[in-house]
Amino acid sequence: MVDPITDMLNRIRNARAVSKKTVVIPFSKLKFEISKILEKENFIGKTEKKRRKEKKIIELNLNYEREQEMEPGIIKKDVELKLRRISKPGQRIYSSAKKIKKLKKGCGIAIISTSKGIMTDKKAEKQGLGGEVLFEIW
Repeated sequence: MVDPITDMLNRIRNARAVSKKTVVIPFSKLKFEISKILEKENFIGKTEKKRRKEKKIIELNLNYEREQEMEPGIIKKDVELKLRRISKPGQRIYSSAKKIKKLKKGCGIAIISTSKGIMTDKKAEKQGLGGEVLFEIW
């Protein structure tokens, strides 16, 4: 069985590689919370919880405008969104609030599972919380 978070990240990466507008992911509360954070940080577009037949799904609208913001006046469609899984089912990686490092000089974020829920590295550091570092995105 594939790790559900890795599966979600792979679906997003693959859909962006072929310039799809939407991605459908099987629903779970964890993946829905992660997708809401990615939407808030403008890495993906709108996130919706839907139902297809008897199954719940998450439908993500992909946002390709972020590449345009990074280099004004130059549109690069081949710029890839980088996703890297840190903590894996076979090896969990934890970080204290003091040891959370900045990712790509503040251009990227790490998603951390804390005792107060799923949040970005910046928010966890502000609240003085550490936890399991799920993945990085830039």
